[in-house]
Amino acid sequence: MKQRIITGVVAAALFLPIVYYGGFPLILLTYFLATVGLYELIKMKNLNIFSIHGILSILFLWVLIFPEKYSDILDTFYYSKTELCIVILLLLLTYTVITKNRFTFEDVSFSILSSLYVGIGFYFFFETRVDGGLVYILYSLFMIWATDSGAYFIGKALGRRKLWPEISPNKTIEGSIGGVVCAVIVAILFVLLTDIKGSIIAITIVLSVFGQIGDLVQSAFKRHFNVKDSGKILPGHGGILDRFDSLIFVWPILHLFHLWG
Repeated sequence: MKQRIITGVVAAALFLPIVYYGGFPLILLTYFLATVGLYELIKMKNLNIFSIHGILSILFLWVLIFPEKYSDILDTFYYSKTELCIVILLLLLTYTVITKNRFTFEDVSFSILSSLYVGIGFYFFFETRVDGGLVYILYSLFMIWATDSGAYFIGKALGRRKLWPEISPNKTIEGSIGGVVCAVIVAILFVLLTDIKGSIIAITIVLSVFGQIGDLVQSAFKRHFNVKDSGKILPGHGGILDRFDSLIFVWPILHLFHLWG
């Protein structure tokens, strides 16, 4: 626990100032986090990121998370993000032929879906900062941190009924509900202290639940590939996906609500 707290404090001290500043440093941070997250997923399947298919997967990811505000750069080359992604997909499929099926259609599917899973989440991380401003990023961060902490401590104190033992044996229904309650408390504080408006309580409940689903999705990945953590970059926490699994689900859904403010 001590190592976990130290890592959390150091990571927050590095992460939050960049989020506050925004702009190009935030783009670099987004690309770094997303790339490491994709590396962790590909490594789970024992694929090599430093290979032709690994590089193509990274390129797919980088195109996907390219910020909307800079889309005019792509326009100068007369290509859209969709068209570039299609080209990369075709190259990955071609690679199955070149390797005589050592790199299979299943591997292509895994690479593309992994890039989409990681990319969509981190794309909306940057877009939330641009469209909604700092307050919505802070809201999402503190809301998920409250959900995770509430689920852990309340589950440990009061948990009796297992939430989804086949996927994550330690999570309980009581902990899950406690996480939602803690998230709602954070939401109320944001209403009182910021200019966030709208049906924030209802939206927070939805986001907290989907944040927990994101956590379970990552647990399912790890159980399927028989790994404890997605990576080791964050001592006490694991990898980037271990830390951002909930937020990868929350940021796109936050945008589906059109930042409601």
